[in-house]
Amino acid sequence: MSTNASAVDVSFEFFPPHDEAMNALLWRSIERLAPLAPRFVSVTYGADGSTRERTHTAVARIVNETDLVAAPHLTCIGASRGEIDDIARAYWDMGVRQLVALRGDPPPDEDGYVPHPDGYRYAAELVAGLRRIADFDISVAAYPEVHPEASSPLFDLDNLKRKLDAGATRAITQFFFDVDVFLRFRDLAAAAGIDSPIVPGILPITRFPQLERFADRCGARVPAWLRDRFSGLEDDAETRQMIAASVAIEQVRLLQAEGINEFHFYTLNRSELTFAICHALGVRPQQAAA
Repeated sequence: MSTNASAVDVSFEFFPPHDEAMNALLWRSIERLAPLAPRFVSVTYGADGSTRERTHTAVARIVNETDLVAAPHLTCIGASRGEIDDIARAYWDMGVRQLVALRGDPPPDEDGYVPHPDGYRYAAELVAGLRRIADFDISVAAYPEVHPEASSPLFDLDNLKRKLDAGATRAITQFFFDVDVFLRFRDLAAAAGIDSPIVPGILPITRFPQLERFADRCGARVPAWLRDRFSGLEDDAETRQMIAASVAIEQVRLLQAEGINEFHFYTLNRSELTFAICHALGVRPQQAAA
């Protein structure tokens, strides 16, 4: 299979920095990855809407200081429909045309998700509401290993279909590590009548304990073979990075061999591993520039 840049689309996720050092790291990463010409870059939103202003500030800077397409996250958490609609209109006025619409996670001090009394209850409602405001290109979330709150895989697929039928353009998956997990999910989605693009979310592993916390929270499985690859490397950052790159490159090349040509990278605001993985996919600065 060809691995030139025209055959592969990538997008990157960043999170809004909480201090000046993190802000500097974010912008170094953006500058490093921008020449790869991603389809868009998304900026996350705190679980309870707590990063709203920082998200807005990061998005505004991306729009004003780069040629990148910004795709802010919006969630249902902690805001009325009117507040969310106002945020969406402000983004449209800023020049933003892409959004990532999510239900969002409840704040850590709450026992489960409770919809805002005057808000959008679920992501499908949020998508429909955003589409009424303007002609946004909207991405939504998908869960190859089933959302931890879903009552069954079929319920989860039905929910994904509702979000896409409400007007979303594509689904971006939660991260996973076994390629067969994604391929089975893709087949199940097609059998359920979903024909929108399903983009695999790729998480380059920077720190293994952090990965395990992420996985516990979102219902992703950490395979035994992956745990074994990182075993004994707690104090060896250089080897960890080499292993992390090899794991992710193997994963994307297997997906590419199955006809996948679009990837979304959860960068954690770091560029090194994502840049290396894109290089292996054939996405390179000089080709992007050409």
